[in-house]
Formats: sequence, structure tokens, C-alpha cells
Amino acid sequence: MQDIRLAIFDWDGTLMDSVGRIVACVQGAARDCELAVPAPAQIRLIIGLSLDVAMSRLFPLSSGSGSGSGSGSGSGSAFDERQIAALIDRYRHHYLHDATPSPLFAGAGELLHDWRSRGLQLAVATGKSRRGLDRVLDETGLRPLFVTSRGADEARSKPDPQMLEQILDELGLSTRQAVMIGDSVHDMAMAEAIAMPRIGVTWGVDSRDALRRHGPVAVVDSMAALRGLL
Repeated sequence: MQDIRLAIFDWDGTLMDSVGRIVACVQGAARDCELAVPAPAQIRLIIGLSLDVAMSRLFPLSSGSGSGSGSGSGSGSAFDERQIAALIDRYRHHYLHDATPSPLFAGAGELLHDWRSRGLQLAVATGKSRRGLDRVLDETGLRPLFVTSRGADEARSKPDPQMLEQILDELGLSTRQAVMIGDSVHDMAMAEAIAMPRIGVTWGVDSRDALRRHGPVAVVDSMAALRGLL
């Protein structure tokens, strides 16, 4: 991978151990909205997607559900949109106040500093909103290491490759000069869609076998192994 000039990271489950917090907050939002609480395994499947897509997949509300949905064309859709908006609002509330620890994975900071010191550019492509991403970049002190980033409200949701395309266009790089690093099949599929090299990590949400289905150049089990690839 000698031609790589840019490493693009997913955030949750790749750099930050936040899966437990995400699960707790989704479950809290479901309770607040008086909906069936999804199991952790179900929630793990949507981590990395933008919140509107994630909530729509977890809570596929029927067009006729809910009081006050009215009658006539489009009324059910309007109700569904309000319910999804309420779930997102409650999720964000819980994420701000939930006490579940979400530290950086051991070795993540060291890896980022090492790669940056050796001239590799770094970026983030995440399912977090811009507001959420800015908050964790500041809380971790890692913002100066990244030349650019994209959140879920700035491009179409993974696995659509739009956020990767935006990053490449901004930096004037080709797909072969960048690598996507992530823990989910959404990350791998996003990079696969534009033939960008990709590396899967197994300490997040998806298994080695699931990641391998998208043709990564490598799947690694530790930060040390990842650090040695570039």
C-alpha cells in the first residue's frame, strides 16, 4: 500500500469504544417513545448508518399505526416521519447524558499521531452528525490530526460512497491514494462501491467473515497490526 496518502477512519467502533453507549441510548429512546426495545444484536446492525436511516430500519412503523395519523394519502408517512424524528431527538438526549463509558480504543491515539508524523493525511467518515463528531473531536483532543471529515448530515448515509467522494474531491486525491478503515460492513461496502482500498477491524460491530465479504485488503485484530500496514 505504498501509494496511500490518506487514511479515512470510521469513528464509532473503530477509533472509539462507543458501541455500548449507542446501544443504551437507542434502547432509552425506544422506551421514551413507548416502542418495543430492540435487542443489542439488532442495534449493532445499524451502527454506522445515519440516524434517520438507522431508526427507520430498527422501527419500521406501519403506515396505519398511531393515533392521530389521520386519513387520506400520505398521512401514514407523515406520522412515521414524526415518530422517527421523536426517536432521534430522544436518542440525542440520552447520548448527551448517558454515563456508559466510551473511551478511545487502546492504541488509537498513538496510531493516529504516528501516521500523521510520518506525513500521512487523516480524515473521518462517520455515521455521527456534524455536531456529534465535533463534540468528540474536541473532547478527545484529536481534531488537529484530521485534515477533513464528513458526518452523516453532510452526505448520504453509508453505504452510499458520497462522503468518501466528497473527501477525495476536497483533497484532490484518487480512490487508489486513500484507504477506508472501519469496523462495519457499511464502511466496507461504501469503499467497495468506488473501488477504494479498505481495511476491516474486528474490535467493533461486525465479524471477520462479514467484513471479508467486501474484499478488504486486510482484516486486523489489533491496533498494532493496523499500525504496521501503512
